[in-house]
Amino acid sequence: MQYRKDKKGNEISVLGYGCMRFMRQGIGIDLDKAEEEVMAAIEGGVNYLDTAYIYPGSEAAVGEILRRNGCRDRVYLATKLPHYMIKTIEGVERTFCEQLRRLQTDHIDYYLMHMLTDTATWEKLKKRGIEKWIQEKLASGQIRNIGFSYHGNTEMFKQLVDAYDWDLCQIQYNYMDETSQAGVEGLEYANAKGLPVIVMEPLRGGRLVDLLPGSAKELFKKNGEGRMPAELAFKWLYDQPEVTCVLSGMNSREMVEQDLKTASGAVPGCMTERDRELLAAVKREIEKSVKVGCTGCGYCMPCPSGVDIPGTFRCYNAMYAEGKKSGRKDYLQCTALRQDPSSASQCIRCGKCETHCPQHIEIRRELQAAAKGLETFSYRAVKTAVRLLKLY
Repeated sequence: MQYRKDKKGNEISVLGYGCMRFMRQGIGIDLDKAEEEVMAAIEGGVNYLDTAYIYPGSEAAVGEILRRNGCRDRVYLATKLPHYMIKTIEGVERTFCEQLRRLQTDHIDYYLMHMLTDTATWEKLKKRGIEKWIQEKLASGQIRNIGFSYHGNTEMFKQLVDAYDWDLCQIQYNYMDETSQAGVEGLEYANAKGLPVIVMEPLRGGRLVDLLPGSAKELFKKNGEGRMPAELAFKWLYDQPEVTCVLSGMNSREMVEQDLKTASGAVPGCMTERDRELLAAVKREIEKSVKVGCTGCGYCMPCPSGVDIPGTFRCYNAMYAEGKKSGRKDYLQCTALRQDPSSASQCIRCGKCETHCPQHIEIRRELQAAAKGLETFSYRAVKTAVRLLKLY
């Protein structure tokens, strides 16, 4: 196992355990199976476990596994505050205490604001007294490090990085999200500020393995070095020194062993020239299924109506490259679950964006098509609920 240091000099394993995807048995988690896999990872050197309040049964499962095996002091625990479900600072305290009980611990090593999507949401939390609460928890040792997880565009991510003296951040990042979400620009910005970056969705929820186009799968079968899709995706991340830890939602012993093997050589420079050629060819095959030729350059931004144009097109393309459910879920997270929504349907067809687009995309027309495909009844219902309940 390789390790990289956080802001305070703690050594974190480059492979982290994402505890959202434990296998389920009936309505609950298959605890014995999860225990076998988590302990295999810990014995293999993994020392960073990531969970969240809203992952059904996950916190309780992690707490019980660590209790059974007496290994709480061998790992760093990361979990997240569901601030969008809480109206008062008293509610924050109750939720945090519940998380301590679930995890059967007296402290959280890394506590993240879950899906902190914009600075307006952070300002709202500050008005409720979150900064004072955080300082009290840091002083008492109940929280050791504070951070945030993020889905959104690059510019907003950079603003959030600068909004507080964070200890770490967590972003969605993989070889298909290099120029979207926080992206490589956000990764490098955070690193330049001394902020450790935890990477989630390195395989886009498994889609860079299971839902690859057939032509891309053939490239892996024919490559002379026996590279596997997950292995190459992880190596691409490990090759970047700005990445501190990569989360994997391992839910089989085989996955644990494969990911541990890849992590054993996880150092900057681990990507060979043949690896890069293979990855470039795979990306070309994936990109053949795109609906809009948007490169995510952002020259069309900012939109006067607040539309996240590159983000919309990325999710619209994902509907066709990875499946409708995948693209729509991503779109919901990035446009509706925020203080200031950025939906394609907000477009007023002013045309300002099209005058700046290097790809000469008919943005107004494509946004209409994207809104039709992405903004389903469920999307509109969730967006309305967020506004009415003031969840963000």
